[in-house]
Amino acid sequence: MSNQQNITEKVYRKLIISAGLHGFSFVVVDTLLNRIEVAHQIDFSTFPKADKVEENYWKAFLIHKELTRTYDNVMVLHQNNLNTFVPQSLFDQDFLSSYLQYNTKVFETDTFAFDDIKHSEIKNVFVPFANLNNYLLDQFDAFDFKHYSSILVEKLLQRTINIEQKQVFVHLRKDNFEIVVAENQKLLLYNSFEITSAADFIYYLLFTAEQLQLNTEQFELSLLGEVSVDDEYYKIAYQYVRNTTLLDVSDLQKHNNLNTSENLKHFILLQS
Repeated sequence: MSNQQNITEKVYRKLIISAGLHGFSFVVVDTLLNRIEVAHQIDFSTFPKADKVEENYWKAFLIHKELTRTYDNVMVLHQNNLNTFVPQSLFDQDFLSSYLQYNTKVFETDTFAFDDIKHSEIKNVFVPFANLNNYLLDQFDAFDFKHYSSILVEKLLQRTINIEQKQVFVHLRKDNFEIVVAENQKLLLYNSFEITSAADFIYYLLFTAEQLQLNTEQFELSLLGEVSVDDEYYKIAYQYVRNTTLLDVSDLQKHNNLNTSENLKHFILLQS
């Protein structure tokens, strides 16, 4: 739930956190001027070793004072691979755990949640970080939370409206990537892979293309996230997939003061 404030109490700021086990990123939005005040990424590998992930968040909150300011709204995006997309026709809120048992290990003590994907008849069922939610409740009076892939899929599906060819999107991060395949606002595939090299990346990408019978000379591949035309992931994708480009973020960039690279990197946060 979000805080309910009257107009005299509003500070016209929103905080969005993309929370993971190995680090997190956040943006602060000035909702009155519709501009980004802060966009930052934190890597826990630079911190002394901690017994619990909440300790790393505590350290980060001490360092980055923006995280302890007052906000009208706080959104937390849970960044993990403990999720699956379910068609509306097969969805039953009373059986959330059953949808996840085939692609991830679930426990009786796990908490389950789901997101509605706007303009699409699918749900995203996931396991949020319960301990992290509890920690953040001590920091903020209230906050909303979603799975980060819900925002990713929702926004990418919107880019395929009235496009009858299969579109392939890859969202790259430091040690993994998400792949979304869509056609005319229909989700055909979503998956995530852990990677340690460009060789891992191209193997999973080409394997996915093969399974979907996508011709590497024909389908369009758009890359976003932590990627540029100069890095090895873009170069190896371009080598094997003819129509490889960076995702066009020019429309998104019109609504903030960040450069193209930052818009690609923070694509999910900036639209949450």
